[in-house]
Amino acid sequence: MVDAIRIRGWVGWLSMWLLAAASHAQSWPSKGITMVVPFEAGGGHDAMARIVAEGLTARLGQAVIVTNKPGASGMIGAELVSRAAPDGYTILFASPSEVVNAPIVNKTMRYDPDKVLAPVTLAGTSPIVIVAWPGTGIKSISDLIAKAKAQPGSVSFGTAGNMGSNRLAGELLAKMAQVDLTHVPYKGASMAINDVLSGQIPLAIVGIAPVMSHIAAGKLVPLATTQSNRVAWAKDVPAVQETPGLTNFEAVHWMGVFLPAKTPQDVVERLQQHIAAVLREPERRSRLAGLGIDPVGSTPAEFKAFLVADRERFLRMFQASGLKP
Repeated sequence: MVDAIRIRGWVGWLSMWLLAAASHAQSWPSKGITMVVPFEAGGGHDAMARIVAEGLTARLGQAVIVTNKPGASGMIGAELVSRAAPDGYTILFASPSEVVNAPIVNKTMRYDPDKVLAPVTLAGTSPIVIVAWPGTGIKSISDLIAKAKAQPGSVSFGTAGNMGSNRLAGELLAKMAQVDLTHVPYKGASMAINDVLSGQIPLAIVGIAPVMSHIAAGKLVPLATTQSNRVAWAKDVPAVQETPGLTNFEAVHWMGVFLPAKTPQDVVERLQQHIAAVLREPERRSRLAGLGIDPVGSTPAEFKAFLVADRERFLRMFQASGLKP
């Protein structure tokens, strides 16, 4: 008799919990939403996040506010979102660095992305580009390699942090070309770019978005992109793979959206649908193209599969680079 009462009590509690969860999902969003960008303002991630946030604000009827939480190669912002309430009101606009790369290269990180973050959608992809200060005289990857061999230890490259695909691209290039390249980490891409523009360092390896205008103005020399093929809207810029001896070189970069784990699946799916709709809008696609970003808008399941494949790809790159965790 007592067991039956307990069972009925648990069933009643569970029913109320499910009804409350369903009610929450149906009413979402009923207030403003925070979109956390784990990098400084002014970079490609920040630019895309703000374009997406504008579209979501218009579609949802609630303000979607972008807040920048840079530091620790994106991990500070990611951890902040992982600890937020799983109610759909705190979004992470992420990169590979803090989600895919960190678990491989950082054995002391304080969160497990697979356990604390729920994938929503692959928002977009963007090429990584290697740019040089014109004063270096370096105009190609072959020039870079020749200079590094002639003057060992003289060539450095800046990136936005220690654990990103950009840093790994530089280390892999050095390993494959058998040269010494010194990595200089920055808190954000704009800081690295500014130091190249002023001649403080010779190279930067960054997303294409924040350097497109500088390339067009002749202030930076694009040496190569790290995709497997040339980019359609930058056909004059070769891929690293076109350089003799580097035919298997590839590094990719993406922007993805996550929610805290245990967010109701209805909310996850609704957010994905709204983001995908925003990314289909011609005006926003045009703005993203101007930043060198290809919008995607995949389903949560597609994004999960993408993350598995990307982690395997990064692990192969990391092992080939010779770096240690």
